[in-house]
Parts: sequence; C-alpha cells; structure tokens
Amino acid sequence: MKFSEQWLRDWVTPQLDTQAIADQITMAGLEVDAVEPVAASFSGVVVAEVLTKEKHPDADKLNVCTVNDGSAAPVQVVCGAPNVDVGQKIPFAQVGGVLPGDFKIKKAKLRGVESRGMICSASELGLEEETSPGILVLPASAPVGTSFRDYMQLDDMTIEVDLTPNRGDCLSIKGLAREVGVLNRLPVSGPSIAAVAPTIDTTFPVKVEAPEQCPRYVGRVIEGVATNAETPLWMVERLRRSGVRSIDPVVDITNYVMLELGQPLHAFDRDHLQGSITVRLAKDAERLTLLDGQEVTLRPETLVIADERGPLAMAGIMGGENSGVSENTQAIFLESAFFAPLAIAGQARSYGLHTDASHRFERGVDPELPLVAVERASQLLLEICGGQAGPVVETVSEEHLPAPRAITLREARLESALSKRLSADDVTDILQRLGLDVDKHAEGWSVVAPSWRFDVAIEEDLIEEVARIHGYNNLPVRRPAARLALRSANESTLTPSQLRHQMVARGFQEAVTYSFVAPDLQAALLPDAVSPVLANPISSDLSVMRASLFPGLVRALEHNLNRQQTRVRIFETGLVFNGSLDHLTQVPMMGALVCGGREAEGWDGAKAQVDFYDLKGDLESLLAMGGGLAAWRFEPGVHPSLHPGQTAQLFHEGKPAGWIGTLHPQVRATLGLKVDAVLFEVRLDALSQGSIPAFEPLSRYPEVRRDLAFLIKAETPVQALLDCAKAKAGDYLKDIKLFDVYAGKGVAEGYKSIALGLTWQHASRTLNDEEINQLVDSIITNVRAELDAELRG
Repeated sequence: MKFSEQWLRDWVTPQLDTQAIADQITMAGLEVDAVEPVAASFSGVVVAEVLTKEKHPDADKLNVCTVNDGSAAPVQVVCGAPNVDVGQKIPFAQVGGVLPGDFKIKKAKLRGVESRGMICSASELGLEEETSPGILVLPASAPVGTSFRDYMQLDDMTIEVDLTPNRGDCLSIKGLAREVGVLNRLPVSGPSIAAVAPTIDTTFPVKVEAPEQCPRYVGRVIEGVATNAETPLWMVERLRRSGVRSIDPVVDITNYVMLELGQPLHAFDRDHLQGSITVRLAKDAERLTLLDGQEVTLRPETLVIADERGPLAMAGIMGGENSGVSENTQAIFLESAFFAPLAIAGQARSYGLHTDASHRFERGVDPELPLVAVERASQLLLEICGGQAGPVVETVSEEHLPAPRAITLREARLESALSKRLSADDVTDILQRLGLDVDKHAEGWSVVAPSWRFDVAIEEDLIEEVARIHGYNNLPVRRPAARLALRSANESTLTPSQLRHQMVARGFQEAVTYSFVAPDLQAALLPDAVSPVLANPISSDLSVMRASLFPGLVRALEHNLNRQQTRVRIFETGLVFNGSLDHLTQVPMMGALVCGGREAEGWDGAKAQVDFYDLKGDLESLLAMGGGLAAWRFEPGVHPSLHPGQTAQLFHEGKPAGWIGTLHPQVRATLGLKVDAVLFEVRLDALSQGSIPAFEPLSRYPEVRRDLAFLIKAETPVQALLDCAKAKAGDYLKDIKLFDVYAGKGVAEGYKSIALGLTWQHASRTLNDEEINQLVDSIITNVRAELDAELRG
C-alpha cells in the first residue's frame, strides 16, 4: 500500500515528522518499505496564464506565446507543445529556474525568436516517468504568480507499507489513519459521506445465486454521466502518489474510493447490460474477454457477474471488456459488493492475474463497507461527471455474512504473555481505540471485534493488539534461563555443513531454489514423477512440488546462461517429494550440476570442457569423506533425463542411493539449452554415513607392485574387472588402481585394454616373489573364467 503523507494528515494529524510516522507504523507491525518525495526537486516554477499564441514564423511545429507569470509585464516564450492554447493556466519555469536533472532555464533564441522561460509538461517536472505529449494544463482557478510547488503541495512524501496478509483493513487511507489515530490517541475524521438522495427511479434488477460467495451486493444506476469530463487535478495527484495512473473520471473515482475507504468498486455501462445482473458461479467452459484484452476460459468454481448473455466480469478480480465504461457511456451501473475471502483467494493467480481488487478481497474487506462506498462514489461522480442517481439497491444474505466474534481476554493471561502488568483502564482504552466493543469484568474483558478486523478471532489476537499498541519496545526484555547439556558429536556421521564445505572447496557455489517447480519442466526431466500439486501456487511456474533436485538446478543453469555465465558449478541440498499427498515421502538429497570449462578462463588457454568423469571425481570426494568409499558402487543405468551410455546409478551397501550423468540431448532440445551439463543427485542420509577413524601401525616392510593389462569386451564395466581381481588378490592387497584404458590399433575391435596396478604389503615381513606370483596367477585365471578376458601380451 502506497499513500501520500498529506492525504493521511487530512484524516489524522499527529505531531510527528515523516520519519517518525514511518517508524511508528513499522513498530506497530506494518512494515514501511520506502519513504520517497512525491516529486523531484525543482525551483523557479510558477502558475502562469497563456495570453496569446501565434505560429512561429520559421517553424511549423512551434508557437510563440506570451504568458502572464505574475510579473510586471507579459513574458514571451516559444513552445512546441501541441496542446498549448490561449487562456490556459500552466506551470511556467522562469529564467533562472532549475528543473529536475539540474536543467537550468536561460534566455534563448529558437529559430531567431527570443524565448524567456519554458512552459512545462508533467514529465519535465518529474511528475510522470513517461515523456508527456503536451504541457500540463492546470484548473482555471489556479492563482497566477503562485509557486507551482506550493500550489500542487509537492513538498509531500509517499510512504509505502508492506502489509502482512492478515491486515487487509489497512489497505486504505481510512485503515491507516485508524492505526495512526490509535497509536497517537487522536481522533480520525474523514470526509463527510452523506447518502445521495435519488433524483430518478431507475434501477437495474439483481439476482444473487451464490449468496455464500457473495453475501452482500449493492448497486445503483446513474444516468446522464459525462464521461468526457476531466478528472480534477487534486484527484489525479492523489492517485499518482498512490501509484495509480489516471484513466478516465469514472474509473478514477472508483480507484480513488478504493484507496480512500478500502472497498473495490466497478462501473458497468448500463446500456450494454441485458435482462438483469446475476452473481453466480461460472458455467463450464464459459469464456470472457477481460479489460486488459486477455480472453480466459472460466472454471466452474469461479464467481462471475453476468447478465442474460453471459459473464460480464470475474467477481472481485477484473471486469469484462464489452461492458466497461467508454467515452460513449451515458449511464452506468455502479457495483459495490462483499465477496467472501475464500471465494476469491487464489482465483486471480490461477488465471495469471493480480489486481488491486483481488488483493483486497482475498484478504478480507469490511462487509459493512459496500453501502458507504457506493454513496461516496455516487457523491464524487455527481460532482465531477454530473448526472442523476437512482435509488441504491441492496441484495443481502444475513446468514452468510461474517458474524460478530465475541472473544474473552483474561487479565492473568495477558500479564503472563507480556511479562508485564498493564492497568485495566489502559487495556480498555487500547481495545476501544481499536474499534472493539469492550465489556470489563472481574477476570478480564469480553470483546466483540469490529467488522473490518477479520484477523481478530481468538484471545491471542487480542494480546497481540494490546502489545503492539502499547509498544513492543515498552515490554520488558528477559533472557531465557535453562540448564543445557552439550550434545555429543557423532564422529561416524557427516553433517550437511561438512558436505557443503567440501563442495565449496572444490569450486562449487551453493544454490537455494524453490521446493516447487514448473510442471512442464518437471515433466520434461521426470515424465513419470508423481508429486503434490499446489492448490494455491505463487505462480503457474511454481505449481508442483519437486520430485528431484534436477529441475531447480537446471532452471538455475538457464538463469546463469541467460546472463552470459558460461561456466557453472552449483550444488544444492534439500527435500524432494515423491508420491501423492496421501502417500508422500520426503527425502533429503544433495545434487550438483556443472557445465562449461573444466578450469576457469586463464592465460594458459586451456579450454577443455567438463565431462562425466569430472563430476564423478567431485562426487567421489564426497563419498570418501566418511571413509567408506568401498560401500559405494557405480553401475550403468537408464534415467529419463540423462544421456544413455553416460549415466550411472549409485548404490550404497547394495541399495539405490542416487544418479549421475550427462543431461539427455532430447531434454536439452526441449528446454532450449545449447550446452552440455552433467548432474548428480544422491540421498543425503547415505552420504552422511561414515566410520570412526582408527589408527593402524605402519608397516616397515616394502610394498610389492604388479601391473596387469587385460583385454576385455568393450561393454564390460571396469568395476567387474576390479571385483574379479580383488576376489583373488589375497588379504595383503593394499591398493588397486586403474591407470590405463586403451582401444584402437593393436586391440581387436569390440575389445578394450584395461591396465591395473596392484600393490601388496605385509605388516610383519617381506612378501616374496613366489607368493605374489601365485596371487597374480589366481587373478588372471579368475578374470579369464569370469569375464572371458585375456592378459595382454
């Protein structure tokens, strides 16, 4: 909610400066995001009147004007604005004045004609961000010679407040003024809103077929409306300072009342309505073209405003294009309604929309406000656009309106929660200033919440209200006292922090992505995945829970590539969600993704790209941290998002624990990625398992090493060869290494040469050649029998 400080002070006048008001609002739980001036700094600009206008003798698009700026004699100025005309009151920058951007006004000659000053547009004065097509025309009543800054009251500030969802009552000047009045013990006085007496008998019939979703609907016909009237400058300015653009007088008035009172309104072109207004749920596959030109297919749970031809508007969200007010409108039907928050919540986002009206209705609007708001809007419409008002027609279902909530606040409970005893009179005063109906009794207070406070429902809500109005900073500060025993550290378990530090040490950066992802992205990577779908997502791109860390990592990769970051090394830890909501499993995982150069760009010109084995090495460094690398195995596997032949499944102690591989080319094409990427994902519980380090005495006796090269079939995994060798290598085998893989000249087609280095060592003696040769012969025999492999000559 963005509002003008001056507008707020029209309702309540605290003896505080701007920053003090902002601080006070923040301390009351309504966080202030920004405090900014309503206009840029400028000087030397006054209200002036255009006296004469003639065409420039040497320029078709320029006019030579004389203006009365309040000085002794008229001032000649050359102006290129197409809308300048005799008799206009305009902002005039005199010679010596300074406009925003440090633009100094000097005497000048334009095509040979002297110009002493400048007639200004709104953008040149910093009142609009976009360049204005013409000069700013002021009301005829603007006093000539007055400082334009003073006339427009531009020494004002806008305050932007970030409201929590429960404080929808503060989405208006009235609501914020109520808060400031309570905090400063001041009366709040808004504009006088009297009922507008009808001067015609015209009404328009209304039927509410969904009273649970719309318990109150108020409407009024106003005929003879001049939609070509100009919105008063004071209203345009108040809208601008609240972040709302002026459109036309009818729309401006409905927006103004919404900002002033908090009640969204909508105006229909009465002549485009047929039969009657019906508030109902949409029929299956009904379509509606909205005011922004977007055509939507309505779902049955969507509340609509319709006539005999079909939907006119999405209730509480946005009106339709065909029934909106236009420059040809002569009669309007003014709508003001109370829509139940649950009927509107999530509806706008489900259609990819977010409007000021939906923002308010889904948080809760005062159900008593529609009648007041329609009278206020009628008052302004008749003043600005003229016309004649018909009687107000109200359709109400009392049983579906929110019932007043009676709450008991116990004095002892309040003291216990605040750690401070407040006088009963102070508490009563705070509750009454908040608009609550209060009855004091022996044990505390019986309170009835006002209609605009949807969030006050239980005793704890009342305690919170008393605390924040009394002042959180006025409550005592006490540190908790407890006897805490130190927890023992389990050395056999690796913490996520240790694993993260290892990844950072290897050049990775940690990513933190959403736990929910786009359904199309998850389907592209994991077509068979089943995970919960959010009922009320932040956006359509974040509507399903992730079944893997892969979608979030791939989306982060896209984000980096779109910003010219071609070398990406990221990892993430977090939960993944598998199964339907009734059978949901939540598994903590660690994942990583790499793409781009193996090394950072440098002077040596090394440009090798990362591949499967680079990331496998990073992963093996994690597996080795627990001292149980032997418990892990990599086996060829098939994964829908990974490249066939460049994919391995991880097993820990024989149980599936994760995947590693290169992103599938088809998936890359679907996602529009032009670079290779390698990913892994491993269960965090398996990664965290380790062993306690134990010392073993070092042998004083020499190691014995033998190198063996085998010719095996190309499709045989190296792990199978390692397993065969270890099975017959005896108890004194200390190490076995793969140090060469070769295929090509000298090796038969369909085979590969694998060279292993085996190292033996005894703890108490030197191993002799006969023992080693026997072990080597056993290994060769076993490999030949199990894998049909031969020792390479």
